[in-house]
Amino acid sequence: MSCWMPGCPALSMCRGLAALPITCLERAKDLKTRLGILLHKPEPGHKSGSSSKLQLGSRRRNSSQEVLEWRESFDQLLKSKSGVNAFHTFLKTEFSEENLDFWLACEDFKKTRSKTKLASKANRIFEEFVQNEAPREV
Repeated sequence: MSCWMPGCPALSMCRGLAALPITCLERAKDLKTRLGILLHKPEPGHKSGSSSKLQLGSRRRNSSQEVLEWRESFDQLLKSKSGVNAFHTFLKTEFSEENLDFWLACEDFKKTRSKTKLASKANRIFEEFVQNEAPREV
């Protein structure tokens, strides 16, 4: 059904939405996005490993206590694999997931002990995130 057809139920809904202040619509979209992160379903082609699933109800799924801890401490979120996955999913909606990926790459770099691996990781971080016109420049 299209909104331009007389008597269309979608037409009255569209008119109703148009009457709302833009701030209400923006707030509703923002809430939908934020809540949707916790109910995230993997995208087609996305790794379906157990650590990347963010559905409610199983042992591997987020407990409400864990989610509340994320609200209290960003460090708690970053310590949790499901928290990092949820945050990454949110950042995708903001078109800024490269910021978290850069931070994770730097954290991995800090844990590296091999000098040869340090050099290659530093080079990859620089080329991917730091250099001018990098593919995922931060």
